Amino acid sequence: MRKITLLFAFAICIVSCFAQVKELRIPYSADKSIYGIISEPKDSEQKHGIAIISHGFNGTHHFGRDYFNTLNNLGYAVYTFDFPCGSVNSQSDNNTMNMSVTDEKEALKTIVKYFQNQKNIDKKRIVLIGESQGGLVSALAAAELKKKISNLVLIYPALCIPDNWNARYPRVEDIPEVSEIWNVKLGKKFMLDIRPMKPYEIIGKYKGRVLIVHGTDDKVVPLDYSKRAVETYKNATLKIIDKAGHGFNPKERILSNQYVKVFLNDK
Repeated sequence: MRKITLLFAFAICIVSCFAQVKELRIPYSADKSIYGIISEPKDSEQKHGIAIISHGFNGTHHFGRDYFNTLNNLGYAVYTFDFPCGSVNSQSDNNTMNMSVTDEKEALKTIVKYFQNQKNIDKKRIVLIGESQGGLVSALAAAELKKKISNLVLIYPALCIPDNWNARYPRVEDIPEVSEIWNVKLGKKFMLDIRPMKPYEIIGKYKGRVLIVHGTDDKVVPLDYSKRAVETYKNATLKIIDKAGHGFNPKERILSNQYVKVFLNDK
């Protein structure tokens, strides 16, 4: 396994070294911006699609590097970014006490609007790809943006987040000022935001094509959440990876990316 991991890391390094990769900060508010990096196809002067990658809880833009080679070769630029307040390592804003799912959704919508205004972006090829919490955020954003999003890809989407936290804090008065999970501190804002959220009543408003990839052995987000999601969407496909957990190993990631490639190639 260590040999596979090293080879995979080396392959990603090679892609990053030779792709047209550059930093890109997108204005978010009067005094804040969203930090990210963009990898563009070789012929970046021509109109091309854009795939916007949303990381999971306490993740960063580094997750999205895995898609550079696959999607650049399909004629997509890839923008991967740090959610403001989305991680203790976020280069946009690392104050996780201010994290909320709704704020992340609004940040993602801001990014989509930015690329809609770029002359070299094909407005008919805007793809959202989200992992875990980023999958929930991408699903919610797509439900509001509707036809502005050409395809939606959800990687073990954490549609369970409202259920999990509401089970932990059954009443509003149970919610403390500070909660902690995986050594990350969250404020009351996060809990109050997701408390009334009913993802399955929202996400189906997106009528475009959806790909969901999920592992059978995911202990963080049970596979049943994605099985329910594929029935909620009008046009969705669920790809199940046997024995994969929450966070794919290099071999599983290669398979997942192959599913994404075939999905985006299918007209």
